[in-house]
Amino acid sequence: MPKLFTWTGWILSALPVAILLLSAAMKLVRPPSVVRGFEHFGYPAGVVVGIGVAELACTALYLIPRTAVLGAILLTGYLGGATATCLRVGDAYAMPVVCGVLVWAGLSLRERRLRELLPLRRGP
Repeated sequence: MPKLFTWTGWILSALPVAILLLSAAMKLVRPPSVVRGFEHFGYPAGVVVGIGVAELACTALYLIPRTAVLGAILLTGYLGGATATCLRVGDAYAMPVVCGVLVWAGLSLRERRLRELLPLRRGP
């Protein structure tokens, strides 16, 4: 079972990682649609690259097994900010919430020590 959990965890982790890497790349490239999106959220165009670098750094930490828990914690903060930003302007907020859930679900399956720390129990 541990090998199955590990592989399933990596597969679950791949989806939010792909989304976050694409998102960070778009912020680093700064196409006009991304800059307009940030202005819609109330952020100046000058912060786009910095936010992209932070997103990329947190995602990289999440991918490295030794720093994966720290990366997940940082991504939780990042995605929490994205959720709050979406709520503030009245946009859909499901994507950052689902992405955060997948970050932790994938990590909990691939990291045995995390499963031991936060065990799921049956019954009373």
